[in-house]
Amino acid sequence: MGSEEKKDKGIEPVGDNKSRKQNNGGPKGPRKDPSKKILMWLLIIVAFVLALRSVETFNSEKEMMLTYSQFKALLSHTGEPGQEAEQVESEEQKSGAVEIVDVVVEQKGINNAVLRGEVADPSHLSVIPSLEEPAETKHFVVNLPFVDSDMLREWDEYGIPYTFEQDRAWGSIVLSILPYGLLILIYIFFIRNMHGGGGQKGMFSFGKSKAKVHSLDRPQITFADAAGVEEAKGELAEIIEFLKDPKKFKKLGGKIPKGVLLLGPPGTGKTLLARCVAGEAGVPFLSMSGSDFVEMFVGVGASRVRDLFETAKRSSPCIVFIDEIDAVGRQRGAGLGGGHDEREQTLNQMLVEMDGFEVNSGIILIAATNRPDVLDPALLRPGRFDRQVVVDMPDVKGREGILKVHTKNTPLAPDVDLHTIARGTPGFVGADLSNLVNEAALMAARFGQECVTMLDFEEAKDKVVMGTERKSMVLSEKEKQTTAYHEAGHAICNIHCKDADPLHKVTIIPRGRALGVTYSLPGEDKHSYTKQYILDRVCIMLGGRMAEQMVFNHQTTGASNDIKQATSLIRKMICDYGMTNELGPLSYGEKDDSIFLGRDMNRHRDFSDKTAEEIDRVMRSVIEEQLERAKAILTEHRDQLEWLAKALLEHEMLDREEIMKVIKGDTLESAKKSRVLPRTLKKDKPGVTITPEITPVAEEQSLNSDSE
Repeated sequence: MGSEEKKDKGIEPVGDNKSRKQNNGGPKGPRKDPSKKILMWLLIIVAFVLALRSVETFNSEKEMMLTYSQFKALLSHTGEPGQEAEQVESEEQKSGAVEIVDVVVEQKGINNAVLRGEVADPSHLSVIPSLEEPAETKHFVVNLPFVDSDMLREWDEYGIPYTFEQDRAWGSIVLSILPYGLLILIYIFFIRNMHGGGGQKGMFSFGKSKAKVHSLDRPQITFADAAGVEEAKGELAEIIEFLKDPKKFKKLGGKIPKGVLLLGPPGTGKTLLARCVAGEAGVPFLSMSGSDFVEMFVGVGASRVRDLFETAKRSSPCIVFIDEIDAVGRQRGAGLGGGHDEREQTLNQMLVEMDGFEVNSGIILIAATNRPDVLDPALLRPGRFDRQVVVDMPDVKGREGILKVHTKNTPLAPDVDLHTIARGTPGFVGADLSNLVNEAALMAARFGQECVTMLDFEEAKDKVVMGTERKSMVLSEKEKQTTAYHEAGHAICNIHCKDADPLHKVTIIPRGRALGVTYSLPGEDKHSYTKQYILDRVCIMLGGRMAEQMVFNHQTTGASNDIKQATSLIRKMICDYGMTNELGPLSYGEKDDSIFLGRDMNRHRDFSDKTAEEIDRVMRSVIEEQLERAKAILTEHRDQLEWLAKALLEHEMLDREEIMKVIKGDTLESAKKSRVLPRTLKKDKPGVTITPEITPVAEEQSLNSDSE
């Protein structure tokens, strides 16, 4: 499946574009940081309080600050205790006595008070002996630690008029409330941060869905960027047409599908198709992964499902895409222990939201999975997932289309034939072909080329299929000789088995864990296999072991992978395909349906011990029969085996044309292709350039690979 974002223009949405952008929940410009807003309000409050205090201080008259001792000295000059002000009659007494006109006691707290007084004349304050500066005001202030009955009795004896008032200055009130206000604002600040500032990343936003809303403003990809899945595109195109023109279907009584399930192997382009639908439809697109619903807290998954559909309803009509839905959609009742299963609660909520009492009009749910066999039946029924679209592996034509999409911006050499590359990559899906094109481009860039050649694609294909050449692995002459005869045995059996895929290339260059590889190129895509084809493959697999035994009269561990593959293939032929006369067309060993254990962990034995013994006997007889067949082929064509093994020892890699020349007895002058880097990679000495030799790689998947 190929994909590439279009940069020319987006698709116009249905209806009013302006209102659509407001409803889709997409980006609406840079979001303001809530912490900055709270900090701004804190600064405003502090500035207001300071301004209030400054105004209060400015409006108040100038006051002289006295200590309590100075205040008692002032009292002593008002007259004798017990003598009231009216009793002082003579002018001398009046001129020598201090007259306190008014005293107001402001209660600041339980153990704090402020006495504000006023004398008749500012000169009266000059009688205080400890006063440092001459008094210029008749107002004075005294801080009192407390006010008790003894203090009030003393004031009464001196005849001082006093009153009590509560401190009602706005500045003081605000200053007393300010600490509590600051604590409340700090609490709100941390709570908003823990909730992610209203977003989805907060500490307490567990129940919020993590769906990503894709904006319509950015470039969208369409069906033109996808290839190889024409049937799936046709199914999804109808949904897009319904979103654009619903009246066309509603007038005939048609209803929009509620859900579409995309099924297929990994890498076939299921997620890409969902993105194409969003780009073509021009409606809000919400994407989410199945694993995003389930976390460590109980009830989070169900809450996120509810929040997801509420968000979708506000953006209706829209498309909701859930990737890997099998993470939450597995069959219920499969858990062990009988406890609360969070995944089941999430699935139950999803079932209700998709088709419950409430109608989700205009919401289309698209889900993708490569494990449809483990999904709950209630999730697959019509009304929830009305359509199941199979996105299978592409055929030759589809692979060629995918290669055209991926090579759209890649300069290709004239010798590049995409049809030949597509024909030589059976079983490749869109992700594999994308990786193949990328590796070929990197290979061409490594050699400083201006364009990608066919040889780059061949090398990239070999690297993708088998891995990089292990140039550092040095084989002894004996191991190299054994490997050459082993691979020659595979090749000779492949040539003389009529129903096998045509031989394509043989190499004894170590790649990955294989010491050598013999692989073939299918003439066409195959979807079913005959019994003779399976037997031919087993014969080819056993040809390597038989060649070793015939030439060296010993057996090595190099054939372990061949034996494992042959045994597995014969078991499937007997137990699954029913291709033997002894056991008949019966299936033996049903798979265990334990969803909790993955459903493929065990096989349920549904046959007797006698039948098991018969299966083992038939398997052994088939294996031995094909081993004898390989021996007969190699004995008959022993000269071809010797010629091919010697040619492999000399050239290390041979393609089909070269192999056919060798088995006819012709001599190859030079079969090993190589090329060197045109630019300097490493210099040991000035003027000396080291250019490594690169061996071209194979063009098809291997049938037989020998492990170390």
